[in-house]
Amino acid sequence: MNSLAGIRVLDLSRVLAGPWCTQTLADLGADVIKIERPGSGDDTRGWGPPFLQDGEGRDTHEAAYYLGCNRNKRSVTCDIATGEGQALVRELAQHCDVLVENFKVGDLKRYGLGYDDIRALNPRLVYCSITGFGQDGPYSSRAGYDYIVQGMGGLMSITGERDDLGGGPQKVGVAVADLFTGMYATVAILAALRHAEKTGEGQRVDMALLDTQVAMLANLGANYLVSGNVPGRAGNAHQNIVPYQVFETAPGAHGRDFLILAVGNDSQFAKFCEAARRPELAADPRFAKNQERVRNRGVLVPILEDVMRSRTKADWLATLEAAKVPCGPINTLDEVFADPQVNHRGMVDTWRHPLREGVRLVASPIQMSGTPVRTDRPPPLLGQHTAEVLREVLGWDDARIAAARKQGTA
Repeated sequence: MNSLAGIRVLDLSRVLAGPWCTQTLADLGADVIKIERPGSGDDTRGWGPPFLQDGEGRDTHEAAYYLGCNRNKRSVTCDIATGEGQALVRELAQHCDVLVENFKVGDLKRYGLGYDDIRALNPRLVYCSITGFGQDGPYSSRAGYDYIVQGMGGLMSITGERDDLGGGPQKVGVAVADLFTGMYATVAILAALRHAEKTGEGQRVDMALLDTQVAMLANLGANYLVSGNVPGRAGNAHQNIVPYQVFETAPGAHGRDFLILAVGNDSQFAKFCEAARRPELAADPRFAKNQERVRNRGVLVPILEDVMRSRTKADWLATLEAAKVPCGPINTLDEVFADPQVNHRGMVDTWRHPLREGVRLVASPIQMSGTPVRTDRPPPLLGQHTAEVLREVLGWDDARIAAARKQGTA
């Protein structure tokens, strides 16, 4: 049995932060009912190419983006702009434990689907709202997108090459503010469910991308608050540890090569110096302790750059791994999915999708010995489970379902 078996989630979210949260809940066994607009559905269904190809090699209407964050869910079409659609959502909410939405502040309240409206119908419900800036405050009415939040929340000021080396603000390659907000929302929902089990009372979870992005500043946020010094971009180097960065090695078979050296403590630095045949560096008082290496970064790093360019990446990887010095290559995605460790850990699932057999997608990273994640529902077609859910959850008969479809409600 899955750990969240018996928990039902009404998913009114779309794009990424909300769907990432509900996908995690679905992986853990919750029955996630994804409400989508008839005819178009989640915006990301059309965010391609690439699109899933059918058995004949033709593009379908299912974008890879959508497939990557909606596994293990059931899709129900419902037009919440209509009174009948709003009534359907209210009826479903009475049979659910969690509701997740990412509409603009106040939008669902206009439809009679706000927190107070739903709480009156189901006091045990956990109602999670995900927005750019939260339910209150001077920015609450703004639309908050991941890219904007990465800038406003400081991440782009510390991401990218150093300014003195020609760098500038750089966003992260995936939408991390969305993804982290989705994960924080998942944690908060699980805590709220625990509270509801103990007390019978649900509650509202108010998640904001900007809040999450500020929290994600982690050690650099603490560095600023403690010291008052505004950190800048450090490229591929660590702000608090040296040497902990990318180094160029001697050219390989395909030209320039690079390696990540991640020396986390003084003992590892001494091991590195031995492996690099430069033991005197570990004995030098300017470099013996990490705090001194950070202070003397400008002296030490050029020395190490010369050392690292003296041997190939393959040579360094073999030597440093044998010496127990943390290091690693910089893989492209084809190399990632060919990696023996990635494959051993089962990080790709193969699904029997309604449009094509053998659809390969990234798997959940959660591994639990007693309650494994579910892998039985591929990302759904738009409205694929509408009739199934209305029969199973609400007890509707075929005639009522047909009438709702004729009205355009579902």
